[in-house]
Amino acid sequence: MSEFDLQVLLLAGRFEVRGSCAYTLRLAAGLEKERIAARIVTPDARLVDSRFRSRLHIEEVRRLGTPVWGELAGRFLLGEARRDPPHLIHIQSLRAHRYGSRLARRLGRPYVVTVHKHLDEGAYLWIDRRDCRRIIAVSDSVRDDLLSRFKLPPEIVTVIASGVDTTPPADVRLPLEPERVPVVGTAGPLEAVKGLPWFLGAARQVLEARSEVEFLVAGAGPEEANLRRVARELEIAEKVTFVPYLLSFTESLSATDIFVLPSLQQGLGTIMLEAMALGRPVIATGVGGVASVIHHGETGLIVPPQNSGELARRILELLDQPARARALGTRARQLVVERYNIETTVQKTAEVYRAVAAAVPLPEPAERRID
Repeated sequence: MSEFDLQVLLLAGRFEVRGSCAYTLRLAAGLEKERIAARIVTPDARLVDSRFRSRLHIEEVRRLGTPVWGELAGRFLLGEARRDPPHLIHIQSLRAHRYGSRLARRLGRPYVVTVHKHLDEGAYLWIDRRDCRRIIAVSDSVRDDLLSRFKLPPEIVTVIASGVDTTPPADVRLPLEPERVPVVGTAGPLEAVKGLPWFLGAARQVLEARSEVEFLVAGAGPEEANLRRVARELEIAEKVTFVPYLLSFTESLSATDIFVLPSLQQGLGTIMLEAMALGRPVIATGVGGVASVIHHGETGLIVPPQNSGELARRILELLDQPARARALGTRARQLVVERYNIETTVQKTAEVYRAVAAAVPLPEPAERRID
């Protein structure tokens, strides 16, 4: 009998330091316990943490999905996959959906796709109903958006939150310890939708009330230069540290005392969950899937988006009440341990795989190999 019950190809986009990429790595690492062999294919794995590179089967197919060389890379991947076809393909994001659905069709295998965020207004979503057997949405909010905008049958859209590792580092400290300069931080891809100018606006107002506070922005992306400019214009650049080159956010999250998520829209907030798992009190905008995690006054604080004044008020509130801040962090961690741990994510995803594989007879590949 084989060591594994199923073989799954996890088809990812280029790996970046963001929550959706961490999801792929954590999922692959956990599937072995479910007797599922996972192979990751990506155009670029250079930013993958060496801890995962040594444990996981990761294959780079450069130029995959690019306009000029993408077709040639796709043919190479098809030839490789035919040698040992997976039972199904799990497309890790809509970025990889175009070439992932094509690969599934040519292999004659079903596929599953995960949607991590609300799609942009006017976005077009085409799902191959013959081969796509399940869509995984990371929150109820993302699922509701997909069903209302794209008229998908409800039975194929399943909510599975992208869980996180809940084992804290051995040396993690409590937030807002006495005689330490407090650090208020945020982390994630530096994109317009993340609402980071309002975080910097709040930082300016906090510093006007309390000078002994530091601010941290961890991550990289197209908004980095603009955010640095905003910090200079607000005359707070000396109080804001940008940490753009990261393999993971754990070190930066551990350095923060209060974590802020000022997003304008959010599928769930995986990096927010990582901060909560470390016992960090969270202040977040109540958008998208955030509202299903943060219950105001219990597991964090909710503020309206695009409102630096209210965000600053809540930051000052926690700085002035460290015991309350730590209590929020403790309850936040308990919630993540109970409901948003990676083990639950892996188990529920494995159940989807087994249901898809059992329901779909596996034909020979759609195109015969020509030697």
